[in-house]
Amino acid sequence: MSDFFYGEQANLFSFYRLPKALFTSRRFEDVSVEAKVLYGFLLDRMGLSAKNGWKDEEGRVYIIFTVESIMEHLGCSNKKAVGLLRELEEKAGLIERRRQGLGRPSLIYVKNFIEAPEERFKR
Repeated sequence: MSDFFYGEQANLFSFYRLPKALFTSRRFEDVSVEAKVLYGFLLDRMGLSAKNGWKDEEGRVYIIFTVESIMEHLGCSNKKAVGLLRELEEKAGLIERRRQGLGRPSLIYVKNFIEAPEERFKR
């Protein structure tokens, strides 16, 4: 057995962080586990977007994470990926999407789940 990591093995200990509050707070109890995992993926992308300077005119960081990428990451159908985005946006209030038009992907604003007002979360 080798003591070193080679090639893709280095990714074995790369993790997605999932905020504990998504699983312990009552306001997220009606949000599916799959949507919570997707939110973790979106949070992960925030660091890269900030590093790349992807900010709007108000200084808010946005990400681009296409439905196709969601399908690939979660191993799900188009319908499921679209539904999970809708759940995060409309039911949980954890993201906001801004359409760009002309076949370009929507910009996704990942919202701060801690500071979001309670009434934003729908039951």
